Amino acid sequence: MTGNEQYYIDTAFRSNWIAPVGPNIDAFEKEIAEYVGAKGAVAVSSGTAAIHLALCLLNVTRGDRVFCSSLTFVATANPILYQGAEPVFIDSEPETWNMSPQALEAALEQAYRQGKLPKAVIVVHLYGQSAKMDEITKLCALYQIPLIEDAAESLGSTYKAKHTGMIGDFGLYSFNGNKIITTSGGGMLVSDNLEALDQARFLATQARDQAMHYQHSKTGFNYRLSNLLAGVGRAQLQAIEHRVAARRRLFKRYEQKLSWLPGIHFMPELDETKSNRWLTTFTINPEVTSVTTKQIINRMTSQNIEARPVWKPLHLQPLFEGCEYYPHEAFNSVSEKLFLTGICLPSGSNLSDVEQSRVIETIQETFEEAINKEGIV
Repeated sequence: MTGNEQYYIDTAFRSNWIAPVGPNIDAFEKEIAEYVGAKGAVAVSSGTAAIHLALCLLNVTRGDRVFCSSLTFVATANPILYQGAEPVFIDSEPETWNMSPQALEAALEQAYRQGKLPKAVIVVHLYGQSAKMDEITKLCALYQIPLIEDAAESLGSTYKAKHTGMIGDFGLYSFNGNKIITTSGGGMLVSDNLEALDQARFLATQARDQAMHYQHSKTGFNYRLSNLLAGVGRAQLQAIEHRVAARRRLFKRYEQKLSWLPGIHFMPELDETKSNRWLTTFTINPEVTSVTTKQIINRMTSQNIEARPVWKPLHLQPLFEGCEYYPHEAFNSVSEKLFLTGICLPSGSNLSDVEQSRVIETIQETFEEAINKEGIV
């Protein structure tokens, strides 16, 4: 927390605006829209809810197909299942770890030949790094497929001077407790299509028709953010640039202190992009060192330091068994290699130098231990 949240919370209490309507919601939507350069925004209960609403707006329904990044959290693809549609997973590419334009092109070409083009494409900006949006938007435009940007992890990141989330037809952000700014739980749908956003707002409030009585002609959802939490978000947004700068400093220090270790390669930053470095991540090349991500994670756990592998690709998840998957290249699944060799480090904006040093020293000690035991790294 920044310390300013209490002001907006107190204002909500004094005005008695606690429910999912109120001045904080209106202001938060306006402030997010202004920050990312959108014509409008709709505050909702989660980033997942925002994806679901975007799919509803695009009339994705049972029997439709949606192409989706594979290397991401399950929340990206779950709304596809909510609509009864079929997810088709697209591999990553090595320069951004995000959706491979090469794999997407192959998937779209085959879908076109089969007469089974997707109803939408969902691209994820993983760990704050933008995908190759020029290539992806060009492919979507060629086949006239709407594009949804899952920018849940990338608020504050830019691609060629445009904010992530503002390049496709719809974008979304998450304000979950672990995100770069938080409302404890919440999300935002953004777009330049104001008519569609009005429809999203309607669907997010149980799709209540205009009438004196409660009348409903469409299925709706209880997806609106509360005025109370929107106040927290307003204070958090005021600190966004500070948070981005802090995370980038953390990344730079990790890179300076650890990149000399054999086999370590940090997540790249594509030219003409700026990542918010939501999470600092790196891979370990098994051809260069015997040290594994499992060894590092276990050693850090023993020191009460939390670390995790990168996301397990969705095409490997039991939930999506049998779903189609398009690799970056034949016999080269980039997302699977990243899962096996990648690790996420503690990256909180308020991580102290002392705490970060503990993380760095623990990783260095793991490599030193390998040398002492085996005489190799």
